[in-house]
Amino acid sequence: MPSDFELLDAWKDGDLEAGNALFQRHFDSVCRFFRNKVGEGVDDLIQRTFLACVESRDKFRKEASFRTYLFTLARNELYAHFKRSHRARDRLDPLVTSVHDLGPSLAAVVAHRKEQRLLLEALRRIPADHQIALELYYWEGMSAAQLGRVLGSPEGTIRTRLRRAKSLLEGALRELDASPQHLESTLADIDGWARSLREALADEDPGNKPGTAPS
Repeated sequence: MPSDFELLDAWKDGDLEAGNALFQRHFDSVCRFFRNKVGEGVDDLIQRTFLACVESRDKFRKEASFRTYLFTLARNELYAHFKRSHRARDRLDPLVTSVHDLGPSLAAVVAHRKEQRLLLEALRRIPADHQIALELYYWEGMSAAQLGRVLGSPEGTIRTRLRRAKSLLEGALRELDASPQHLESTLADIDGWARSLREALADEDPGNKPGTAPS
């Protein structure tokens, strides 16, 4: 099976089948990344991210994994999306501003359990880079070193940020004024509920089914 970078190199050289294979391989992960952060335009952001992979290929020296490269570009596209809006242009600080500050709630995101819905909303209420760190840690299994590549920070800083992000997440959960039963259940197993969201966000969404790679 060809590696991600082999598929990317072939795609850059004009092999659309290689591009489609790479797109299908990572579509679910990139879709998860955007679905809990933007209300509309998920498909466009996915396309932009994969196009950026091709366009930026020569600047990447393969010193990290393809996934860290991919999510670095996804993060860049997310913040560019927010900056294109008049509301976010002058006040986007990813260590302060949350996606809740920048957009509407996301009724389209599927979560079957109350605890999952609480966590999805709480994640949106912590600073965006903290949200990204937690989601990539829980949903994509990224290490602190890998997260450092994506977020442009040393590994030690990322470990501190993860602890801070979990603390902020707990605070956001309490501020949502959930029922004592659901709040207690969620706080008792944040790690378990956070990981369960990976499957919740993988539920079929007619508007976000894999198509073909951008040409």
